[in-house]
Amino acid sequence: MSLFADAAFIARKDVAFLLRQRETILWVFLMPPLFFYFIGTVTGGLADPAGSEERPDPLALEAPVEAGFLVDEIVRRLEQENFRVERPATAEELAEYRRRLVVAPPPAGYASPTAAVLAGHPAELTFHRRGEGPAADFDRVRVARAVYTVLADLVVLTVEEGGPGPEGFARLAAMPRALALEVEPAGRREEPPSGFAQAIPGTMVMFTMLVLLTSGAILLVVEREQGLLRRLASTPISAGSVVLGKWGARMALAVVQLAFAMALGSLLFGMDWGESLPMVFALLLGWAAFNASLAIFLGNAARTEAQTAGVGVLSTMVLAALGGCWWPIEVAPDWMQRLATVLPTGWAMGAMHKLVNFGYPPPVALPHLAALLLAALALGIAGARTFRYQ
Repeated sequence: MSLFADAAFIARKDVAFLLRQRETILWVFLMPPLFFYFIGTVTGGLADPAGSEERPDPLALEAPVEAGFLVDEIVRRLEQENFRVERPATAEELAEYRRRLVVAPPPAGYASPTAAVLAGHPAELTFHRRGEGPAADFDRVRVARAVYTVLADLVVLTVEEGGPGPEGFARLAAMPRALALEVEPAGRREEPPSGFAQAIPGTMVMFTMLVLLTSGAILLVVEREQGLLRRLASTPISAGSVVLGKWGARMALAVVQLAFAMALGSLLFGMDWGESLPMVFALLLGWAAFNASLAIFLGNAARTEAQTAGVGVLSTMVLAALGGCWWPIEVAPDWMQRLATVLPTGWAMGAMHKLVNFGYPPPVALPHLAALLLAALALGIAGARTFRYQ
């Protein structure tokens, strides 16, 4: 048999064996979707702090039952800011909301906060929001904008004939605006991705490395300990075919994992892979090749299963954190951003962000892809030279 035919035979047997293992099934097919969902959901507010037209942000309104038309007008403005305003019936239900707007009761002698304001008494509104960060700041901006636009219209109606009332607010709302402000990005989107846009590529990159540096590398150690590699040494199959076949099996496992994750991300989570999909495929193949070579090298260098698992897990966690798999590297300190440029996870995630999230053309990812392929080649050569049957 030829070099490549022998290697293909070994690769088919190895990848079939790996895909039958419970650990591989768990970490290739079951855990990534869970990470997609939980990490993407938790960080989703950063990706789109204003929410979306399909998913307005719930906001609990705590106000007197008879609050008057001014509070009704504030509710309408809040809904324009993409809040879903709700009035919980009990204190327990109210406490479940992350966002709460409290309208203080009117002073004694007034039927509603609106009546008190029209009589010249100030109204107290308090916005409570659990959690901090950019999303919380933007919530406060939206609430303030809703309240102050009502205040501005109230000032206008106060000096008009007839005074303020629901009809006056409706008339102002129907009037054409003399000035209109339209805001759109002046070029490519550059804000850091979050939500599923960050969680899905980051989880794919991390789990590919995790699976290949544990299951992929450990299998090589087990085969050496059990004498399976020594049996191969007694066959006409050359050492080069063995190494190439072992590499091909791990490459195939990574491709299966990445293809499954991409399909799942698109179908279940609506992931948009951008307009440079062929380059995204090429980049992920480069990432798979790098990890396949690294798995062979680790499987040769490690002496025991425990040692292989420890090094594989620790290396994956450190590289994932420093390379931008857990959070957008763009929000990290400058030293971490510089460090990511020399890490393989940083090469993969940096290119994914540029292609998928920032809308850059395919050639911008060529340096990242070249770095991954060169590293894969170097590690592959090192893995071939350090390969041993026992």
